[in-house]
Parts: sequence; structure tokens; C-alpha cells
Amino acid sequence: MPIIKHNPEQMYPQYQSYSHAVEIAGNARLLIISGLNGYMPDGKTMPETFEEQGELVWQYLWMILESANMTYQNLVSIRTYLASPEYDEANVKLRKKYLGNHQPASTVVCAQLLDPKWKLEMEATAAE
Repeated sequence: MPIIKHNPEQMYPQYQSYSHAVEIAGNARLLIISGLNGYMPDGKTMPETFEEQGELVWQYLWMILESANMTYQNLVSIRTYLASPEYDEANVKLRKKYLGNHQPASTVVCAQLLDPKWKLEMEATAAE
């Protein structure tokens, strides 16, 4: 299944580690992943720092992808909600750590999250 990146030269360059748009051609399997947050596996406790919560979110994303026989390379879109703009740099570092050169479509939104302890929430779409 071809995944085609659309980054027209006439547009502004991509910010960091994403594509403006991603096209999925042909027959495809889509995996739509609900918002993930940084709760520990007990579902009650949560680390204090953005980095610790972010690491958990990326680990949970991997577990879901693996359960569908996919990897990070199957991601076609990521939407990240940050509790504060101060977390942007750390968020970019995590995205680069886990995605390497892979550049899915991506949006980052700063918003008040459901629980004040949450530093981020992330949802994603993967395809095969």
C-alpha cells in the first residue's frame, strides 16, 4: 500500500518531523487510535513530568500498533494535545526519538485537558 507524502514546495516548510498531508492509496487497513494519556498501567497513578508521561504515551501507542501487526512506520497522522506551550520542545524530541525520519501528518494543539495532571494526550491513525 503506497503512502504518498504531500509537501508542496510552494508552501511553507514543515515545522519539524511531519508532512503537510499523507495520502493512502489503494486498499488499506486503517487503525484509528483514541486519545492516549500518561496513566501508569494501574489506571490511577500518573508520573509528574511531561517527559515521563510522554514516554508512556509512546509506549502505549507502540503496544496498540503491535496488536494490529503495525509499527510506528504505519502512522499516517498524529494529533497531540499539550496542556501548555512550554511542552512543545519536549514533545518534538519525543516525536523525533520514536519516529526518526518517518513524517506522518501531524497537528499539535494546546488545550485544557480533562484532568489537570495530564500534560499531554495523543491520538493517531495508522494504515497498512
